[in-house]
Amino acid sequence: MKTKLVRIGNSRGVRIPKPLLEEAGLTDEVELRIVESRIVLEAPTRPRRQWAEAAADLSARGEDAPLDELLPTEFDESEWTWET
Repeated sequence: MKTKLVRIGNSRGVRIPKPLLEEAGLTDEVELRIVESRIVLEAPTRPRRQWAEAAADLSARGEDAPLDELLPTEFDESEWTWET
């Protein structure tokens, strides 16, 4: 699809038709970056979306041990029961 750049102050903008926005899953906010001389717009990423996979990879490699020694606290030394 060919379109024109629109002047917005000292910048330029592009009008994106609604069907393209919907198909791409874009709403009010986008991430903008350059990839191989191309401008790429994409929906914002969720910062923790791949944490589960990363944790599984660490576990599979045996690298999921605590970094520091676990020290008992007063809470650990007392008896307690669940109440419903």
